[in-house]
Amino acid sequence: MLAGRTALVTGSSRGIGAATAQALAAAGAHVVITGRDVPALEAIEDAIHAAGGTATIAPVDLAEGDGIARLAAAVAERWDRLDILVIAAAYLPQLGPVTQIDGKQLAQAITVNLLATQVLLASFDPLLKRSAAGRVIGLTSSVGESPRAYWAAYAATKAGFDNLLDSYAQEVGNISPVRVAIVDPGATRTGMRARAYPGENPASVKEPAVVADRILALLATDFDNRHRERVGEGG
Repeated sequence: MLAGRTALVTGSSRGIGAATAQALAAAGAHVVITGRDVPALEAIEDAIHAAGGTATIAPVDLAEGDGIARLAAAVAERWDRLDILVIAAAYLPQLGPVTQIDGKQLAQAITVNLLATQVLLASFDPLLKRSAAGRVIGLTSSVGESPRAYWAAYAATKAGFDNLLDSYAQEVGNISPVRVAIVDPGATRTGMRARAYPGENPASVKEPAVVADRILALLATDFDNRHRERVGEGG
């Protein structure tokens, strides 16, 4: 399905990012897996290779000043294009009222969820435009579109995330084959979800592989630019 394509997945050391990297590799793409946890990335790479796929580890801290620029330079040195960019990495600050938001955690969320997204788009835009069908998939959250009490620190960054992706989609849609989709995974069994809902039974929500399979199915179609969906609702 994706044979001959090169994909890069941020946050691919665990959760939805890891599941997506494995799904894309199983479909034939060569996947560049990124994250901060090198042992975890190596485990994902081993799983991909064991299943017959191919992957390249590219450790990067999205909050590091020139980390993304160095990543883009390394990818461009090896490949002449990037066919798929999946932005799955995110940082969840501690939940709480607006009046008690921790400034340091908010700054980290802004850096990882918002600023890094702009740098990713800027850095990989030339490679995406060299693809015959460049695709960008951004994983968002419903709180970015519908504000919720105690979620403001995270929600504000996801609202900005959505805005950046939608604006980018409008800018490239008429001048290139690049297409952008924003996907809300919905309730999914991840470490981030466990931190947000510590009393929840993990078995009551879907596994990351369900979201990964939907992303793969979306990439197999010629979806409309600025596509948006919530997994399980129109997907």
